[in-house]
Amino acid sequence: MSEVKDGKPTRPYRSRVREESARRTRQAVVAAATDLFVARGYAATSLADVAVEAGVARPTVSAAFGSKAALLRQVLDEALAGDDEPVPVAERQWFRPVWDGRTGAEVLDGYAGVCTLIGARAARVFETVRRAADGTPEVAEVWRTLLRNRRAGARMVVERLRTFDEPLRHGSDPERAVDELWFYNDPAHYGALVLDRGWSEDAFRTWLGRCLRHALLVDPAPD
Repeated sequence: MSEVKDGKPTRPYRSRVREESARRTRQAVVAAATDLFVARGYAATSLADVAVEAGVARPTVSAAFGSKAALLRQVLDEALAGDDEPVPVAERQWFRPVWDGRTGAEVLDGYAGVCTLIGARAARVFETVRRAADGTPEVAEVWRTLLRNRRAGARMVVERLRTFDEPLRHGSDPERAVDELWFYNDPAHYGALVLDRGWSEDAFRTWLGRCLRHALLVDPAPD
């Protein structure tokens, strides 16, 4: 309940300076955790390690995130979104090409750009989670959530394609279309071709757009 002073209720005290300081601390912890999880692996990284890397006390990390698994989820969320703002991926400005595309080919090329952007931020983190999921139950659930979310993203794009008066290669079997898009939106492809094989991002985006068009459209646009 709000306190009352001179007969008038007062609002609970909030310090913007304190809130901003807390946010900077959380950002430092997430950045440190990202580096350590990728470099050492999830199992070999402790919250104490993260605290040292972030330059904060161990209890500060626990107070901010609660557990290592919760911290990992935050690392993933920020890798996918690019920041800590509570805005869904589909509502981000960089996702607009998917909604603004005027043809199926434009939508898929836009989605190839989205997948390239996400791959650049998240491919190594995804691989870290995949490896840790085999031996850590709480990470296995995080991994399953990632797979479900990727499939939900694929379904959203397929539903967007079906708003056009264009035949789809699997028009009578939308689940097959979702399956194929789900296969291609895996950040592991970016990790393999860009990070490991040295492709440029433009080359990867062009390749992925071509794969998506040929997989889903009956008459894919030429490159």
